[in-house]
Amino acid sequence: VRIEGSVKRLSEEESEQYFHSRPKGSQIGAVVSQQSTVIPDREYLRKKNAELEERYRDTAVPKPAYWGGYILQPEVMEFWQGQTNRLHDRIVFRRPRDGAAPLGQMAHQGEDGWVFERLSP
Repeated sequence: VRIEGSVKRLSEEESEQYFHSRPKGSQIGAVVSQQSTVIPDREYLRKKNAELEERYRDTAVPKPAYWGGYILQPEVMEFWQGQTNRLHDRIVFRRPRDGAAPLGQMAHQGEDGWVFERLSP
């Protein structure tokens, strides 16, 4: 899957709201694992997780300052499925921009303004 589009960071308020909409175990996991930081071993995560489960058993888990969300507004999505004979399946969905060239003969109208086409491998 390949997606093209614009990305924006959620506001602090939106991130806070989303963080607290997630299950408590996921909130604790987010506090335990600052994504992509180097850790000594898996046991480190397990111990820290158990410690925080106990600490926040009856209280809300505070959202870490480093935690936030993003919104992707896709303009193009391509799905590729490989085949052993190399006649791979490729389908691209796109939202034509205002003033874009008219749809080609092999384009299909989808829902909500999307069009899709099959591509040669």
